[in-house]
Parts: sequence; C-alpha cells; structure tokens
Amino acid sequence: MNTSTSFQGGSFPFDIFNLDFMASLTSNFLNEVDASASLGADFPQPTQDADLLKQLSFIPGLKEVLMLRQIHALEHATVWVLSESRNIYTPKASANKVQIDNELLSGLSTDQGFYLYGEVNISDLRRAVSLALHRITSGEWDLAVHPRCGTNLSVAMLLTAGLSVGVHLLLPFRPVEQLIGLGLAATTAAEIAPDLGSIAQRYLTTAIPFNLAVENITCKRDLWGKNGHFVKLSWRE
Repeated sequence: MNTSTSFQGGSFPFDIFNLDFMASLTSNFLNEVDASASLGADFPQPTQDADLLKQLSFIPGLKEVLMLRQIHALEHATVWVLSESRNIYTPKASANKVQIDNELLSGLSTDQGFYLYGEVNISDLRRAVSLALHRITSGEWDLAVHPRCGTNLSVAMLLTAGLSVGVHLLLPFRPVEQLIGLGLAATTAAEIAPDLGSIAQRYLTTAIPFNLAVENITCKRDLWGKNGHFVKLSWRE
C-alpha cells in the first residue's frame, strides 16, 4: 500500500511524503551501516598501524611494538605455508598425506625479524615467506593464528593461576576440597585456554603485516646459540 500526501502548488503536484519510499530508503541505509560496521570490525585496514604511528609517534617504542605484532603474524603464516608443502616437509613414510601443521618447525619473533628453526632449505624459505606475506595481506588472516604459539601457553598459565587462586579462596581450607578445586581449575583452564589464546593472538599479539618488507634471509644463531634462519624485515609505509 502506498500512502502519500500531495500538495498542489500552481500546476506542479508532487509528493511530500512517500512512506513506502522512506521505509525502503531507511532500510537500505541501516543495512549499509551494518555492513560497514561489520566490515570495519572483521577486516583489518591496510593503513591502520601506519596511521596510528603517525598520530602517536611521540610514544617511545610504539613502532617496535607495532612491528613486532606484524612480524609475529608473518612468522605464523610462514610456518603454515611451509607445513603445507608436502614435498619438502612431509616424511617419506606419509608422503601421500597432507600435513597441516609441521611440529618440527618453530619460530621466534623479534622487532627486527624472526628466527625459523627446523630443517628448511633457504630457497624454499624465501619462497614461503614471500607467499605467506602475499596470502596473509590478501585476505587469509587466519594464517596469523597458530595453535603452538607461546601466547596460548601464557594464557593457559594465567588462567590456571587465576582459577586456582579463586578456588582456593572460595572453597573450605581443607585438603580434600582444595585438591578437588585445583583439579577443576586446571581442567577448566585447559579446556578454554586454546580459544582464549587464539583470541589473544588475533587481537593482541599479532597484526596483519601490511607494513613489512623482506630485506634478507640468512643462517644465524639466536641469543641462546641455537641455529636457525633469520628473516630480517623492515617497516614501510
């Protein structure tokens, strides 16, 4: 039903109000707002870290923190890409299987780049880093999260400690109740830590590496004398 009010002005009648049209316009506008909000929430903006650095450049160490988060994400993405390469990293006994996560590979991020540990050919590593950077900045943002990240362990430890303290204070101070409470706290922490760890990685300890450029990849020992490959990265606007 089209309900309208007309006004006759001279010889030019026109609609002042068209309820159906206004309802449709309002609905479309709200849908666009919802879509924009969803897009902003789910899709990282390529310039968000660069813009933040420009606005808060007076904060010491901010660039290093922003760069470390992006490097951390690229480290995870590189491990994922290397793990997907069955010809290089799948054992001969299981050559017909696709390996999702190669537990023989690990990494360590710094504000200058990241170390990669494991049996890796440097040529394959160069290709993997380049491919990982392309894929993660092109929309495969889940590559930034890895289940073996140290963030998950930290979250699990904090959860276990927090729940243990809470149980200790809430339950009677008798050995049996305290032991049962500690067991429940540890079990609960183990169950929810992976999901909370993934959330912490996604929003706190990693960021999509829109501002990273690969300088070089070399064989190098870390601070503890462990051999690995070091992927040196630089910041670009």
